[in-house]
Amino acid sequence: MKDFINKLYRNHALIYKALLFVCTTFLIVYLFPKSGKFKYSFERGKPWQSENLYAPFNFAIKKAEDELNKEKSKIQNEAHLYFDADETTALNTLNAYENKFYETFPDSLSQTTLNALKNSGKITLEELYSNGILSDNYTFGNDRIVEILSGNIKKSNTVYGNLITQNQVKRFIEKRLNKQGLSKYIPKFTSLFFDIIEPNLTFNKSFTEKALQDELNKISYTRGSVERGTLLISKGEVVEGDKFQKLKSLQSEYESQVWNEANYNWILFAYTLLVALALLMLLLFLRKYRVEVFENNTKVTFIFFNILLMVFITTLIVNYNSEYIYVVPLCVLPLVLKAFFDARLGMFTHVITVLLLGSIVPNSYEYMFLQILAGIVTILTVSELYKRANLFISVGQITLIYIIAYFAFFVIHEGSIDTIDWNTFLLFILCGLATLFVQPLIYAYEKLFGLVSDVSLLELSDTNTKLLKELSDVSPGTFHHSLNVANLAEASANEIGANAMLVRVGALYHDIGKMVMPNYFTENQSTGINPHDELSSLESARIITDHVINGIEIAKKNNLPDRVIDFIRTHHGTSMVYYFYMKEKKVNETVNPDLFRYPGPKPFSKETAILMMCDSVEAASKSLKDPTSTKIDAFVENIINKQIDEEQFLNANITFKEIQAIKKVLKRKLANIYHLRIEYPE
Repeated sequence: MKDFINKLYRNHALIYKALLFVCTTFLIVYLFPKSGKFKYSFERGKPWQSENLYAPFNFAIKKAEDELNKEKSKIQNEAHLYFDADETTALNTLNAYENKFYETFPDSLSQTTLNALKNSGKITLEELYSNGILSDNYTFGNDRIVEILSGNIKKSNTVYGNLITQNQVKRFIEKRLNKQGLSKYIPKFTSLFFDIIEPNLTFNKSFTEKALQDELNKISYTRGSVERGTLLISKGEVVEGDKFQKLKSLQSEYESQVWNEANYNWILFAYTLLVALALLMLLLFLRKYRVEVFENNTKVTFIFFNILLMVFITTLIVNYNSEYIYVVPLCVLPLVLKAFFDARLGMFTHVITVLLLGSIVPNSYEYMFLQILAGIVTILTVSELYKRANLFISVGQITLIYIIAYFAFFVIHEGSIDTIDWNTFLLFILCGLATLFVQPLIYAYEKLFGLVSDVSLLELSDTNTKLLKELSDVSPGTFHHSLNVANLAEASANEIGANAMLVRVGALYHDIGKMVMPNYFTENQSTGINPHDELSSLESARIITDHVINGIEIAKKNNLPDRVIDFIRTHHGTSMVYYFYMKEKKVNETVNPDLFRYPGPKPFSKETAILMMCDSVEAASKSLKDPTSTKIDAFVENIINKQIDEEQFLNANITFKEIQAIKKVLKRKLANIYHLRIEYPE
């Protein structure tokens, strides 16, 4: 049991990666849509590129969207209108008419005339209410059929044009009275009617909408069906008309059918295989080409988290409306990974993510082509991300590439630009604006995952930071030495294509441990008194080597990133404090050389190797007397060759060619520092 626990502990990093791999795979599969996917790509008006296609099962032919819209529009335009009739209104109005008639007309008229007028007015009122008087003015067509309801029971029907609005009452009264030859009594009748007439029809909106919805629900979304085994289309045939509609119906059937448990499980299994293979390729790439990243679980988690984030955002958009798929700023992924790692890792991860998303987005070939092309442009154009202008320029170039590539695809598919949707270009612009969010995202990632980007390195390179100001106050000689080493290291890094910003920051902080006992280092001994004279060689060597340990402690206390602390750890490698070792050896021949060695480790990257070379050369150059070009060349060669012989660069991925280039830079820089002139022959 104990052996098993020890084995687990020794392999805990691999176990963590396996769990991360499995969890990420299942999360991505969970986010993916679980429906089937039609494996053929086709477009209206284009030839069918695949083999002859036969119906794999029975399915209904769905009506085209335009056809359905026409049917719906026709039903909406011809739908019946429903009005509630208040039957008491007509009776009340007739009663009021009986009561007020004699108040309106003078007694001077004969009884016969009054009876005739009263009868004419009553007939006019009955005609008004037989048609119906509307309570409001509506904008319905005159030929729309109207159903009159009495207590939700259909009473009668007519057309809307026969109903009378309140604005039409006066005209209706005048027309009827003129027809009866009573035009001289029109003012009296109008005054009377307007006092007593009330509308009796009210539009029943809810009943009308319910009836309309019932009619719309009766619409059939299919027309005919296709039997299994029927030839749908032959290779080379143009996809149009009925063939196009059959293909669209089959595609819809594939993507929307409810799968049985067996089919559903097969789809899950297939998605899991695809996602697992893609993520496995990424892990193998890290293990072979980015061992440092692979061995750091935090960095592997960070990469997987970013892939999962992009998949999550994209699936959200696809589920909402796939037309907005290009709003997702997928180029943020290579930008972020390049900022924290390198361009090659950023590009590889971007391609893996695009391949994953290609299985769920529409027009997958077009999508993958555009996204991979944009990713390449991102990697090639974005340099020195900490410079804001560079980011804006790169985002502009990325957006332009999106627009050009989409335009080319559209013309190839359609053959013209007449039907191009210019709103899609707006989506690309929005995508570019969203990509600018990468700056605050990088800052958030630095705090969340403890990583460091070039933006943070730029801040750390400011000599007005608290730690560097303290170094300049406490150890001015060490501070000056660090500045010189930073300049040499930056120039060397630029020469071989290493991370110049990282090595400069590492050089500025590599000797902060000397602040603990500054007077024990020669560059800070301004008084001419050497405290080592009162110590044994072993004690002096321990003070010298301890500045590495002290530097690490100070760096951690001040929250310096691990990438910067690595320079403090490795800038002396496992080299020896040679002066005090030789001094002790004169007294004790059997002295153990390991007591005079730095704790290490040896440099394990180009940048840490560069710092070791520059630090040794700059420090030793102070002892040069009457420096000449020949002396400087030999001096640089001797120091760096000695480090090579001691195998200090064995773990650093630096070549002999790159070391030779660094030597040339150091020789040139030291010659400039000492203002040497060309040695003329005697």
